[in-house]
Amino acid sequence: MAIAVSSALLGPVAPTQADATTPAATASARLNLGAPDLPETRTEQVLAPGVTLTAIHRGAQDSSLFWTAEVAIPSDSPDPDAPSSALSSQVDAHKVAAKLKAAGVDSRVEQVISPQLADAGGQLGYRVRAGHFTAKADGASLVARIKAAGYASSLVYTGWDGDSGSIGQTRGPWNLDVVTIDPRQYHGELAADFGPDLETPETTSRLAAAQHALAGVNAGFFVFDPAAGAPGDPAGVGVYNGKTLREPVGDRPGLILNGETNASSIQRLTWRGDVSAAAASIPLTGINRDPGLVRNCGEKGEQPTELPQQDVTCTNPNEVVAFTPDFGATTPSGSGLEVTVDARGTVTAVASTRGTTVPAGGRTVQATGTSIPRLRALAHVGQKLHVSADVLGENGRPLHTTKDTSVVNGGPMLVKDGQEDVTARQDGLVHQGDSNSFYYGWVHKRNPRTFAGTDAQGRTLLVTADGRSTDSLGLSLKEEADVAQSLRMVQAMNLDGGGSTTAVAGGSVVNTPSGTSERPVGDALLVLPGRDGQDRRP
Repeated sequence: MAIAVSSALLGPVAPTQADATTPAATASARLNLGAPDLPETRTEQVLAPGVTLTAIHRGAQDSSLFWTAEVAIPSDSPDPDAPSSALSSQVDAHKVAAKLKAAGVDSRVEQVISPQLADAGGQLGYRVRAGHFTAKADGASLVARIKAAGYASSLVYTGWDGDSGSIGQTRGPWNLDVVTIDPRQYHGELAADFGPDLETPETTSRLAAAQHALAGVNAGFFVFDPAAGAPGDPAGVGVYNGKTLREPVGDRPGLILNGETNASSIQRLTWRGDVSAAAASIPLTGINRDPGLVRNCGEKGEQPTELPQQDVTCTNPNEVVAFTPDFGATTPSGSGLEVTVDARGTVTAVASTRGTTVPAGGRTVQATGTSIPRLRALAHVGQKLHVSADVLGENGRPLHTTKDTSVVNGGPMLVKDGQEDVTARQDGLVHQGDSNSFYYGWVHKRNPRTFAGTDAQGRTLLVTADGRSTDSLGLSLKEEADVAQSLRMVQAMNLDGGGSTTAVAGGSVVNTPSGTSERPVGDALLVLPGRDGQDRRP
């Protein structure tokens, strides 16, 4: 039976010895979020022995916050197709402000300084804003006037700013949900699931309902745009039921779930793979993704970079990609070569075009560009063909997996060994050549966030923070790390956020997703019950 307990914390509360040892310790320490004197209310539900859901409301409506028009500053690049950006140099920002003033629009230039993270932060650039409105609708006419002056703009709420000078002074409000799983008491199974196949997104609530989950949150990054690959496909490492179904991006972190013990951990993961026959082999470049398209980059031979780049699709015309039946009804079609291998590892077909059905228990391997003759020389009907792919841990050795192992992708790191360690640059959140505008929107500003990690007692915490509204501001990455530490997490990593951020418990969505409806996602982290009241684990 669920038990609800509410408490209002109106001032700083020092942790007690009981806080550090009781199962509800995550719900006892106040959040390091916004002004230090904010009211904070928590409501806790026991979903099952060892599984709790804590809803946290912090702060209140702040009358100093307002709506304003943020101007898109045209690029000074000689490329006519170069996009506008939110930030620019001080000189360019003042040029825009002067042109707006000449058109009768009173604007202001603001310097943007971002909190310092492990490998990024500081001065980002300058933005141009105009207007001061109580309601968003009041700014529509100003946006039209800015457009008439030759500039695009959008209305933003100043509560969503993550500026260094105000980040510790904002008064909120914020709404968060924390699912805590204690492996010492919980006898179900903590697992990741993607639904019927990889290339079809599903909502977190549908994934949870299909598995009768006690609770769940959205998990890793995934392909959203068909131009970037198969929608729903993980955009980073994906291991489900012990099977590696998608390779890591660079050495970005992965959340590793051991469903047998319900312990979890975070490691930076890499991989290796090959396709071999007899004494010859060729490298495998990908698993269960469209050849030539690599969302978030981070693979050898890619253009424009081999380094991780969040929300960028890199390309490689010369690939060898393996597919399992988990991918979908058919593999990607197009020119190239595709080899079909049955469940016994025997080549049953070699086709000069791509696009077929993967046999049950078998695989196919596709080749494009200069990799076509290499695969053709290796694969012949009737012979054995071996496909291997190993996810490698931080020690460089293959990750030990069983049928109860799940791994989901994400990034950046937030907390390592109990200390904040937000590795924005290493994990691809600093884009070169865009005047820091991507960093400004993705890292610096407050957004809905989902993150996960563990505390010193070995419990796993799955956290969502609502955002993009005036009722819940969201978190910058710095604030996300602050909250993780406040919840006493000793390791934590960011998962997919924004419109994907969803928390489910008791068969219902318990947070407020930022879109008009719940977004289908690539995979979810699920808290599964025991079968017929018994321990789900062997």
